[in-house]
Amino acid sequence: MFKKAITIAALAKLGFAAVPMWGQCGGLSYTGETTCVAGATCVYQNDWYWQCLASSSTTTTSKTSTTTSKTSTTTTRTSTTTTTSSRSTTTTTTTKPTSSTTKTSTTTTTTTTSTPSNCSGYVRTSGQKFTLNGSTFSMVGSNAYWLAQFPATQADLDQAFADIAATGATTVRTWGFNEVTSASGTYYQIWNGATPTINYGSDGLAKFDAVVASAKAHGLKLIIALTNNWGDYGGMDVYVKQILNSSNHDLFYTDASVIQAFKNYIAVWVNRYKNEPTILGWELANEPRCRGSTGITSGNCTTATITQWVKDISAYIKSLDSCRLVSIGDEGFGLPGDGTYPYTYAEGVDFPTNLAISTIDFGTAHLYPYAWGQTADPVGWGNAWITNHYTVQQQLNKPVILEEYGTDSNRTATIGAWLNTVVSSGMAGDLIW
Repeated sequence: MFKKAITIAALAKLGFAAVPMWGQCGGLSYTGETTCVAGATCVYQNDWYWQCLASSSTTTTSKTSTTTSKTSTTTTRTSTTTTTSSRSTTTTTTTKPTSSTTKTSTTTTTTTTSTPSNCSGYVRTSGQKFTLNGSTFSMVGSNAYWLAQFPATQADLDQAFADIAATGATTVRTWGFNEVTSASGTYYQIWNGATPTINYGSDGLAKFDAVVASAKAHGLKLIIALTNNWGDYGGMDVYVKQILNSSNHDLFYTDASVIQAFKNYIAVWVNRYKNEPTILGWELANEPRCRGSTGITSGNCTTATITQWVKDISAYIKSLDSCRLVSIGDEGFGLPGDGTYPYTYAEGVDFPTNLAISTIDFGTAHLYPYAWGQTADPVGWGNAWITNHYTVQQQLNKPVILEEYGTDSNRTATIGAWLNTVVSSGMAGDLIW
């Protein structure tokens, strides 16, 4: 089965790696590679961010800047892009100036794709509510992480969305990740050592295209989580292990090479669907914490660590896609309450501080009293959890949703009580697990 892919394995042998399509190639304080893969041009987006875009982009912009260059020396590097669907290799030679202290004023003319002139047709926020085309949008629905994994046929996928839509749901949250080191099932990125390759094939992004199309046909919006705190379907630990050969989970948030690899992955997804209103929002991760499935960390992760990462990644997504909503996907830990474990900052999450970040549009809270040791009164504890998150919603004037929830006993009565509190409190929405 042929798959269209971007790979930088050949470049790694030369001691450097060209930036893949949609990746960052420049900007203030940027220290990474600046040569794009063949067929791409490094394009100015803002002072902090330059991006590798297809050379055939149509909108032309100019920027005058002061650059640092060496007047007498250039280094020629050969970059190779391999497209597995055609089994061909295209080699191009680019010339990259090395740096020195001589400053030269230059004018660079670049091309870039245009962004939507407005966000009509996209779900937006207005104070504590969601809106669509000026009217209130009710965010109710389900989590269905498995949509690209388990339905065996298109008919099965369509039936799944038909069943969800029949409940009155408007929104579905699903996974936009599966990191693998050997091909298995539907996967979006496969790793060979420290080199990731995007899978565009029928068991990769083309499969997710079918998910988007079916959701659209059934009138549903999608929230897409872009990585996982946990080991299921790869997630953060795969990046850290493959790039750094480390088990310290929290390096995902701080190591520059890992962060860049994640941004490159994000760019593929965001740019693929940035003009598709079916995508309601991008979620940075599922349940980010200082600790992952193994519990192994560097010992240096704090709330400041994750808050800084949230600022960086959310701003990056907004630089690519200004119309789509962005959320964190966290459990809502770390806020004023009764002082029990989920209210503490032990997992490195500060819910109000993170929600206050300007590039985060809405907040998320999960609710699993039994998993969190709150077994004495799951109904009462859960109701207080919902109410306390609504308080933060009011304080920050941003929507907050109960994004996941479940219980180990008395399911109907317990969940019914929680949903009554969601409605009576004024919380902005809910998605059942």
